Amino acid sequence: MLKGPYTCGIDVGTNYTKVMVIRYDKDKKENSIVATGITETKGIRQGYIVNTDHVAESIKKAVDQAEKTLESKIHKAYVSIGGISLRSSVCSGSVITTRADQEISSLDVEKVISNSEDNLDVTNKKIIHTIPLGYKLDGKEIYVKPEGLKGQKLEVKTLFITCLKQNLEDLITAFGLAKVKVEDIVASPLITGNILLNNKQKVAGCVLVDIGAETLSTIVFENNVPIFLFVHPIGSLDITKDIALGLKISLEEAETIKMGNVIGGDYSKKKVDEIIEARLDDMFEIVDNDLKRIKRNELLPAGIILTGGGSGVNDIENIAKAQLKLPAKVGPSDFSAINKFKVRDNSWYTALSLALYASDEDYYDSSLKNNIKEARSFFKDIFSRFFSQLLP
Repeated sequence: MLKGPYTCGIDVGTNYTKVMVIRYDKDKKENSIVATGITETKGIRQGYIVNTDHVAESIKKAVDQAEKTLESKIHKAYVSIGGISLRSSVCSGSVITTRADQEISSLDVEKVISNSEDNLDVTNKKIIHTIPLGYKLDGKEIYVKPEGLKGQKLEVKTLFITCLKQNLEDLITAFGLAKVKVEDIVASPLITGNILLNNKQKVAGCVLVDIGAETLSTIVFENNVPIFLFVHPIGSLDITKDIALGLKISLEEAETIKMGNVIGGDYSKKKVDEIIEARLDDMFEIVDNDLKRIKRNELLPAGIILTGGGSGVNDIENIAKAQLKLPAKVGPSDFSAINKFKVRDNSWYTALSLALYASDEDYYDSSLKNNIKEARSFFKDIFSRFFSQLLP
């Protein structure tokens, strides 16, 4: 049984399901990867679960691989969720302080955040993260925690990260079928950003762009908190399809050419570059439109950070820089946190982040832990209903 210093992260992506197990050495005070598992994901389309049984089988196969290396059973894990239903909304709330001396209490803070949630349309949605962006006290902005201050009216602006409730329930059901308990579910772009980005980048302002197989996610950080998240139905597979159509070749050949590994054939490099650049221009135009929506286009000093399987395309940094007029870089600017784990494929960063999320809270902002109690209660309820259906 997986106990004590071991923690497990599972990233169920559109193309692959990845499992990573980390062990914390108390004597050395460091984490190390002790087991991994990977298998092709079946039953997911653009992040939506279309066949729960197939997703469960994918999870089970990846977990079985990790268990063989670990020589132990994996019964629980921290899990990511992505897909095109994932997005953020900002809502405001206000309350009158409850104490006679007008000192702000933790109850007042809970109430004002709850009031901002009341102003959110949650039809068919489930809140995954609740992140306060800023407070006002009697109309004036405050830059510290409000508890202990004195005032009459407390206001808050809150970022809510939500996804389609049905998709979340289907994901939990799939893990139930695979007999793996979900400890917590975290939005994939948010958890990935917390290992790829350093505090300086998140404070100054940056955008993390994750180019997956069928999705493109953008998450913007400023003042050390996320201020925007959206997922679009376009990904690196679209580049592969464009190359296959343009050169009249198979998808397998097109994928190889996309990554710069031409095997045989007589293909014009200029034509290939034009095809790739055209699709990347489309993607970065989408990112630019996202930034325009929040009035941050060309205004993020730390620039754009690219990740995901599609970020390995040749010259992608220069194309992103030209299109968005921002500094651009693939992967983390500081590899110290990554290199000690010897992770060379950035498609593993999400699974690594999930395992670290469970084992080392110092890696992450406290905002990521805000909704754990509520989320675990929700997961427990879903598991209870799921397993009760299996009883005679």
